Amino acid sequence: MQIRDLPYADPGEPDARSGGALLRWLYRNQLGGQLKALFWGLVHTGAQATFPVPVGLAVQAVVDRSGSRLALAGGLLAVLGALVALGDTMLHRAAVTNWITAVARMQQLLARKATDMGSALTRRVASGEITTVGTGDLEKIGWLVEGVSRFGAAAVTSVGVCVALVLYQPALGTVVAVGAPVLALAVLPLLPHATRRADAQREKAGRATELASDTVAGLRVLRGIGGEDLFLDRYRTASQEQRRAAIRSARMWSLISAVQVALPGLLLVAVVWYGVQLALQGRIAVGELVTVYSAVTFLLFPLRHFEETAMAYAFARPSADRAARVLALTRPSGGGVTPDGPLTGDLHDPVTGLTAAAGRLTAVVCGDPDAAGRLADRLGGHPPDTEPTPAASDTPDAAPPAPAEAPPSVLLGGTPLDAVPRETARAAVLVQDKDPTLLSGTLGDLLDIPASGRVESADALDAAQCGDVLTALAQASDDPSGAPDSARIAERGRSLSGGQRQRLALARSLVADPEVLVLDEPTSAVDAHTEARIADGLRALRTGRTTVVLTASPLLLDRADEVVFLRGDVLVAAAPHRDLLRTCPAYRAVVTRDTAPPDPPGDDRPQPAGAAARTAPIEETA
Repeated sequence: MQIRDLPYADPGEPDARSGGALLRWLYRNQLGGQLKALFWGLVHTGAQATFPVPVGLAVQAVVDRSGSRLALAGGLLAVLGALVALGDTMLHRAAVTNWITAVARMQQLLARKATDMGSALTRRVASGEITTVGTGDLEKIGWLVEGVSRFGAAAVTSVGVCVALVLYQPALGTVVAVGAPVLALAVLPLLPHATRRADAQREKAGRATELASDTVAGLRVLRGIGGEDLFLDRYRTASQEQRRAAIRSARMWSLISAVQVALPGLLLVAVVWYGVQLALQGRIAVGELVTVYSAVTFLLFPLRHFEETAMAYAFARPSADRAARVLALTRPSGGGVTPDGPLTGDLHDPVTGLTAAAGRLTAVVCGDPDAAGRLADRLGGHPPDTEPTPAASDTPDAAPPAPAEAPPSVLLGGTPLDAVPRETARAAVLVQDKDPTLLSGTLGDLLDIPASGRVESADALDAAQCGDVLTALAQASDDPSGAPDSARIAERGRSLSGGQRQRLALARSLVADPEVLVLDEPTSAVDAHTEARIADGLRALRTGRTTVVLTASPLLLDRADEVVFLRGDVLVAAAPHRDLLRTCPAYRAVVTRDTAPPDPPGDDRPQPAGAAARTAPIEETA
């Protein structure tokens, strides 16, 4: 795999059982690149390791006053120098290619997982944690991937040098062969402590990142309530904790670096002292001593690689564990049923008993905003994650937590949404969240989405009352024509107000024109006059399409064909808005924001005739 071939057509299915399994999977998937880097690493380090031979030959040639051997030594040095330069260049190229391709593969895997999980991802993993995994953790994994080939080449060359020294000069070679492994393994007892400190630093950094992202996302609200100082103090505390953890981690790595410098220095001193004694005794020649000295000096180079690889592994293993936990997240993917055609019909939620009739505008009023959010997720085929329920006892012999039972699937035209392929379900039902996200780009990019083609962009923008938004975008556009389509929208629509972002997101949903559109509080940030016009435009544009609006706004409720009132997950009543105002005190209290207790049940108030109102047999209480 070359960088020019990115992105991958298929990044593959990762082994996410653990961080180690994920790292091994990455290595296997770029085995060719790793072998190429290993080859060039052997050329580079092998040429470096051979330098002591011509150096010793040159010294001995000077001692013996041999011009021919001095010329031979010079020629060998030139050839080895060229090999070192070539090997280093190609090793760097191959190693960095391995780094970039591995990180690109991981980025594609994380992006695919985010797409598959949808909103469930941020419910199971904090948004700041996801950001850190996708940036800092991937960099550390890439660091290890890049260093594996260098470590392999250094290890093979070091073994070769030790064997050659034993054969060339047994007395000194044995000292080196025994001392080199001791030096390489000397830092192993320190690595667990360094790893724990590095992991603690990473956790505190993730906490600080999460606080920063949450603060930035809610800055407008914080300014409104005067909470900037409170969150600034929290971030300052988290930042100082991260700084102290980073200092503790750096101290441990400084100790490891000191050990890696001191011990090889002691070995070099011991070899020189022993070699001088042998030379004075006439047991070795001066050139042989220089050769052994140069070889020991070379061994300091691969030992630095061992330290770097140990450090990279200490950082990459926790990062790989976190990435594996994200990649291991799953949710029901469906696929057991293949519908003959597009999914159509009534939308039914077995949990609450809600039924949204096909082709009609149904409004849903929930007393609990969290219940409304859960209902919107279910209607879109995104069931909540089933987490284990707490054990009944805290004693050691208590039974392990049992997994919570998954709620029944929502039915569209009698077909369970979790039984069809996820792509089919998402094409049939579109859910607009309470806080929709606008990606950076132009207005044309925002509305360039998969759609039925029945609704034009201009009609959708008009129905969502985006006239003032278009004017603002046109004024800010760099296009001389002033066309709003070419105006840039900042990330998350930061340059727009909350109401403008909400209306653009609604226009995007209307352009998509799905068979079923679920809107969660689509007008909570707009004024009453604009809301009334949006309600009229929505009803007109969605004629013949199933639309479910979760709201407590009287203006939207009055335009709905039917209003369903839920208390928690219990359907209390279903009827037109005006009928519910007369017949359901609890509904009237929610819609009118009335804090007075509702009228007691069983009064003599007239009930609507026929099926105009359906009230569940539960007691109406405040």
